[in-house]
Amino acid sequence: MKSTIRFAASFPAAALFCSLLLVSCPAALADGPAVGSIFPDIAFAVPEKAEDQRYLKLTGKETFTVQQIPVPVVIVQIFSMYCPHCQKDAPRTNELFKKLSDHPKLKDAVRLIGIGVGNSAYEVAFFRKTYNIPFPLLPDGDFAVHKRIGEVRTPHFIVVKNTPKGPEILYSKSGAIPNLDEFVDWVVRKTE
Repeated sequence: MKSTIRFAASFPAAALFCSLLLVSCPAALADGPAVGSIFPDIAFAVPEKAEDQRYLKLTGKETFTVQQIPVPVVIVQIFSMYCPHCQKDAPRTNELFKKLSDHPKLKDAVRLIGIGVGNSAYEVAFFRKTYNIPFPLLPDGDFAVHKRIGEVRTPHFIVVKNTPKGPEILYSKSGAIPNLDEFVDWVVRKTE
């Protein structure tokens, strides 16, 4: 009887431990959209800032999709202003933006956007101002985009190549990009 009581008393603690392990273990979570698949057809509101519209080469539209950004490759960063990893990675993502913008082969061929999952327009603007983000950030306050891409962990990076068959996913990984120079070289190869 005692062992049954001990088991029953320890069961909630064990269940809690297993739940925490699943939540904190990257392998237990969704991997996101598969490489080779097509990025979902999701309409985003065109950013209000004129410099964001120029950067994305969007004119005269109220909404746009990733495929409608007129460049060969779009890099989508999934983030949350509440994510400590996203906050820590913000300077490196800014560095990635600079490397892409300064690269002679990529400055007109690649665009970088961020999608703030669970973030309102105010929260996205706060994150952008706090971390001096130079590229457009889009709100996903109702998690609609997050659900369509597999409820990935943040940060998550997706590289999309606009092809005749649609916006093909070439890269989809959670966490910081390990080596920015190698990543930029890889993007160069994918735009050729």
